[in-house]
Amino acid sequence: MRGVSWLRGVLAALVVLTAFPGTVHAGTVRAAPPGRTPVVLFPAFHLTRLEVVVDHQTAAPGCPRSGSFEDWYRNDHPSTLFSQVCQDRLLTLRYDANRAKPMASRFSNVPGVEVRPVDYGRTGSAPFYEPLYRALEAQGYRRDTDIRVAGYDARLTPDMGGFLRRTRELIEDTYRDNGNRPVHLVGHSNGPLYAQYLLTHVPRAWRDRYIQGFTPIAGNFPGQGLLYPVLFGGLNVQDFSYPTTRENAESSARLYLSAPSSYMSASNPKVFGNREVVVRDTSTGRSYTPRDYPKLFADAGLPVAREIADHYIGFVKFADVRSFPDVDVYAERGSGLATTVGARLPNLSVGQVVRPGQFLDRDGDGNQEDITNEAVLVWRAMPCHRFGLTDNPGVDHYALPGNPHVLDRLLAHLGRQRSQCPAPRE
Repeated sequence: MRGVSWLRGVLAALVVLTAFPGTVHAGTVRAAPPGRTPVVLFPAFHLTRLEVVVDHQTAAPGCPRSGSFEDWYRNDHPSTLFSQVCQDRLLTLRYDANRAKPMASRFSNVPGVEVRPVDYGRTGSAPFYEPLYRALEAQGYRRDTDIRVAGYDARLTPDMGGFLRRTRELIEDTYRDNGNRPVHLVGHSNGPLYAQYLLTHVPRAWRDRYIQGFTPIAGNFPGQGLLYPVLFGGLNVQDFSYPTTRENAESSARLYLSAPSSYMSASNPKVFGNREVVVRDTSTGRSYTPRDYPKLFADAGLPVAREIADHYIGFVKFADVRSFPDVDVYAERGSGLATTVGARLPNLSVGQVVRPGQFLDRDGDGNQEDITNEAVLVWRAMPCHRFGLTDNPGVDHYALPGNPHVLDRLLAHLGRQRSQCPAPRE
């Protein structure tokens, strides 16, 4: 996630959704003719349309007590009732520090707020990917039949909100509705984290039956540096711009501090070490790398952030042999563009207005750095399944899913027979 560059281009627990209005289920659409590999898309961070329903809330004084709004990147009907600050406050999660509870059960929406994806399973739930849908349609694919979308609440990690059950059901339904044809997973940016979690939390027999392959497009598997300064200055989802007022910077930063996905999406020191500076405190001259995140949160006086970070940084495992997806993988990346990985901050207070001249860059795709985009190369060690990583020099992170060359390769991979690999020896 890169702020301004993004413009061009992130029960007792949360209201756990067991079913969403508009969900695509088996038998609700006419089955596609055999012969095409169906596709299930996992959208990027905040590229799933979310509806937020507010019913007599009292947690955010000065904000409307009731009403609704949608939250997603490039929302073409932004709320005229709820200001950006009010939206942030109402979407900020509450955290229960009770260590007797599993971590995934410690988060909840503020009372009176319910959040749910719009049109779950359907292409209308992620309109950003129109170029991808149209490219598939040109080859005979049909929306909501053999193109479906596994959306999610981007604040949450994939161990929350019924993600695993819901997504398994969507893939199984897509398989059956398309002549029992295995499904190809396509993920963009943070989406591959959710797809990878699924692939590593199902039995091998399930993968062998339902999955044809996996195309991660700029998969954010080890996280990215920019999430650390976002915890101090925020980022507005509507246009991925940085807040320009202290009130908005604070409301937005506190939203990200409360969201477990912020930490899952932050650069993992096991991969990054000290290879990039993510925060430089100009008041002390101290620089913090991903390896220094415990010291960063201690110096900032953010003990709850440290507690959540300890659990969710590196949460989706991918780099060790036991965490390989064990399906055919056709990865895509961009390169050669200045990419924000950190920021110079005047201090470590929450709610700072971060301006363009404060950012720290390195090479990447304009959103994720080279370290992130190359980390998936560890999957070359899969003993049988295919793996490839194609570089797209000069192609921006948010242009990748609609790039003609990326789409041509995707179509070619959809037509391939999947690898037939023997079961591993015990």
